[in-house]
Order: sequence, then structure tokens, then C-alpha cells
Amino acid sequence: MTIRTDQREKDQLRQITITPGFIRHAEGSALVECGETKIICTASVEDRVPFFLRNAEQGWITAEYGMIPRSTGTRMMRESSKGKPSGRTQEIQRLIGRTLRAVVDLKSLGERTVWIDCDVIQADGGTRTASITGAFVSLVAAVDKLVAEGTLDKAVLLDYVGAVSVGIVDGEPLLDLCYEEDSTADVDMNVIMTGNGKLVEVQGTAERSPFSREELNTMLDLAGKGVEEIINIQKQTVSSFCARPELIFCPTIPERA
Repeated sequence: MTIRTDQREKDQLRQITITPGFIRHAEGSALVECGETKIICTASVEDRVPFFLRNAEQGWITAEYGMIPRSTGTRMMRESSKGKPSGRTQEIQRLIGRTLRAVVDLKSLGERTVWIDCDVIQADGGTRTASITGAFVSLVAAVDKLVAEGTLDKAVLLDYVGAVSVGIVDGEPLLDLCYEEDSTADVDMNVIMTGNGKLVEVQGTAERSPFSREELNTMLDLAGKGVEEIINIQKQTVSSFCARPELIFCPTIPERA
């Protein structure tokens, strides 16, 4: 049996803390800490949409992601100094954006854009999944503010959404990989799920050896357990600042065109 570096059980999450309202100026914000991974997430609202959505009578959610130079063991060059974001950064940004759009009624959001910014201040594995977990809370906070101001008169959130990594290390399926586990994993997978247990995205890669359908199911079960726990933490966090959740969460999921 694999002995994890932090002595966790194979189906145990790292300690997760979400601090809402971390940034004063943003419409919504949260500091999310998953073990030693720490990320600042903000949600900013603009009363306009991208050109491809003009006159479409719907809103948009998009994301940017970045790592500060000393978020890792050695200093990284800022991507702005390189002139453009890396392929990895662009992929994570798109992932965060489409994940949040999956749980938002964009028609009810109206013709406005919510910008999600995820800035990794310390990395120890699972930065994309932790970004999604924190980004959702910052989005909820921004929507709550719009409702309180009277800007939104319809509930727009369809469900909660959370994400977690799973993998196979030394033949053992493990939940919520830290960097040391992730860097030596035979299989690495990121799983994103809604509060009602539906899958939003599954990213799985055989880093060293292929995996079986049985192993895939085992990892999905582990991820389901982890995301359920993460969403419970999100709900506790949201209840600390949102007095009327029924005004921002839709009672039923509307049909999509």
C-alpha cells in the first residue's frame, strides 16, 4: 500500500479552506487553500458581452489563470514577459470558463460578462481543480451582489460545481494528488462534477502506463466522493455571506436551446 507523503488515506482530501471576500474591490472573490496550494479567485462584472454575442440577449463567463513567479520551487518568468500565455495556461483558462458556464443560465444573466481571474500564489498540485472550486464561490458572491443591488431580477445559478484530481500512484488509486504524487503518477485525472453528481468534464491521461475500465470507474468513484465533500465546503462558505440563496439559485434547470 502506498504511504502518502502527508500521511493521508487514499480517499482523503487535503484540508480545504475557502475565505470569501478576500479582495475588497472585486464584485466577488475568494482565497482557496487546498493543502499547500493557494489561489486567489476574483469575479468582475462588465455590462457588455464579446462581439460574437452582441444582440444575442445572453451573458458570458470567461476566465484568466496565472501563476506568480515564486508560486513554485524556482522562479518562473511572468508570461506577460514572454508576450503570450503558454498552451497550458490557455487550456486551463478555457476549462474554468466552460465549467462555470455549464452551471449558469446565461440568458438570465443578461448582456453582461463575468471575468474570473485565478492567480496561483502557491502551487503544490491541483491548481486547475482548486481554481474551479474557488472560482465558483467568487462567482456566487458576484451574483449575490448583483441581486442585492437590484441589477439582476432572475436567479441565474443552476447548480454548484467542484473539481478534484485523482490518479494512480504505484498501483494505488489516490484522491487529490499533491505535486509529489502528481509528478510520479502512472495515471493523472481531473474530474469536474455538479452538485447533483453530473459530470462536466473528465481529463484523464496515462502518464506511464495505460489504465483499465475498472480503474477508471474506481477513480471516478473516488472523485465523486471528493467533489461531494468539496461542494459541502462551498455550501458552508456561501451560507456565510448569502442570506437569500433562493434568489440566485434556480429551483429547476431550464431547458437549453
